[in-house]
Amino acid sequence: MTIFDVLTLIGGLAMFLFGMNVMGDSLKKLSGGKLESILEKMTNNRIKGVLLGLVVTAIIQSSGAVTVMAVGFVNSGIMALKQVIGIIMGAHIGTTVTAWLLSLTGIEGSNIFLQLLKPSSFAPVLAFIGIVLLMFAKGDKKRSVANILLGFAILMIGMNTMSSSVAGLKDIPEFANLLLKFSNPVLGLIAGALLTAVLQSSSASVGILQALASTGAVSVSVAFPIILGMNIGACTPVLISSIGTNKNAKRTALVNLILAVSGVTLAMIVFYGANAIFGLPFFKEQVNATSIAIIHSVFNIFATIVLFPFGGAFEKLMYKIIKDDPKEEPTNNETSLVEDSFLLTPSYALDKVKEKCNQMALLAKTNISMSLDFIKIYSRIKDEKIKENEKKLDQFEDELETYLVKISSFDLSIDDSMRLSKYSHAIGNFERIGDYGVNILKTKRKMHKERIHFTDDANRELDIMGKAVKEIIENSTNAFINDDEEMARSIEPLEQVINNLKAELRARHSKRMEEGECSVENGMLFFDIVNSFERIADHCSNLAVCIIELSQGSYQTHSYLKGVKNSNNKTFMENFEHYLSKYALR
Repeated sequence: MTIFDVLTLIGGLAMFLFGMNVMGDSLKKLSGGKLESILEKMTNNRIKGVLLGLVVTAIIQSSGAVTVMAVGFVNSGIMALKQVIGIIMGAHIGTTVTAWLLSLTGIEGSNIFLQLLKPSSFAPVLAFIGIVLLMFAKGDKKRSVANILLGFAILMIGMNTMSSSVAGLKDIPEFANLLLKFSNPVLGLIAGALLTAVLQSSSASVGILQALASTGAVSVSVAFPIILGMNIGACTPVLISSIGTNKNAKRTALVNLILAVSGVTLAMIVFYGANAIFGLPFFKEQVNATSIAIIHSVFNIFATIVLFPFGGAFEKLMYKIIKDDPKEEPTNNETSLVEDSFLLTPSYALDKVKEKCNQMALLAKTNISMSLDFIKIYSRIKDEKIKENEKKLDQFEDELETYLVKISSFDLSIDDSMRLSKYSHAIGNFERIGDYGVNILKTKRKMHKERIHFTDDANRELDIMGKAVKEIIENSTNAFINDDEEMARSIEPLEQVINNLKAELRARHSKRMEEGECSVENGMLFFDIVNSFERIADHCSNLAVCIIELSQGSYQTHSYLKGVKNSNNKTFMENFEHYLSKYALR
């Protein structure tokens, strides 16, 4: 093996890892967070968890990503520890699919159909199709499919390159002697675990072993402990992801490690025990890529079948190892709104942001509703509740905006970029709506403290405008939560009516002040409430425009408002006349 073979090996490894990364990322992007949403909706049925964990891992080609996601589910309180144990077991089986795909490199035979199954035959074709799609396809889904084809082709070409570069090792006695040392179970386990821990992927390390197996110098006795060690090493990224999480998330990462170690221990006892007693005839036989895929699959299926009945016992063990301390204060992660581990799949992370935005919408609506009640009767209980809700809205804004910045650093699809922009606008508008609810609260609190009262006419006018505000925030929050574009289109006409009401109420109250019915201080407080009403409606309008414009793939507020208010817009005028009549001052 020359220096040029070493360089070829390094280049092949680089292509292999790059192809695997591109294919995995594109598969996750194509799924659009749907697979993670399916996992989230898991029941307590552990069998279903195993199946879903298997399928999702097989599709996105990463057991680490699925298990890290499971840690996130537990950390955020979405799922209980007992629910994710099945998912973890299934993920261990699902990760063996990559080994079977890579085993295609070991196909031999002169039959034309067998030749077509070899990566050297179909990988260039897939690469060509992928690059053509990438050059001419416009949609995100088509581009993701193109990247999947390219990633898979590069992965296979890299695998072939590695296999070719190490072919000369079979004639080097030192290489055979080195491999023989790994037939020692302990050394083999350590080697497999370290390789996988460094690469952060059991699929990648298995692929490298399959490439080495093409030399014909790797025996079952060497491959078996290395493969088992790889399953332990695959726990490294999951353990890292649990740093700084709550205790349940740490239990999830630990149970993943203990399941792997338990499975490896049982497999070692059975395999080496059987060889000591019966003398396994294939113990010294040479393995190929297919043999390694078989060993990898059989081990994980065996471990899952044997350990599955003890899922409840593993859960109890985790609670004994990592005990709850009732006196311990919750960490920031336990009160955090968002989960960083979901960033592995930006589409799913955006789904979580949408859920939190929905909560913001309801909080803002609740605050405005209580503030409107304040205008009639002051309530200390509602006063405290509004302040509490406002603190929550501030926390939502701080954490979600920071989270969106993190998401924006990833390579997002056009749809996800639009969603991110929409949620960012929504977060700011909901927080500002809540602020104006607090402004109304402060005004009424001052009136209550200083025994200031409005006239009956002023109260009646505020009641009419308040009902219009209540409807506009009800419609805007529902339009956002349900992504209802049609409802969003009904908001701008009502916002125009509220603007008219503001002007009319200010004019009427100014007249009352001139006639001596109200004091200047009284008038300023009245104007403060009316201004808050109008600003709330403005932010509802901003939400509606954002919903409508981004659903059409753009965000041009001024052009939309100019067009919608045109006298030729029949729908706008009909809605405007309806609201004008509904909230007419008498």
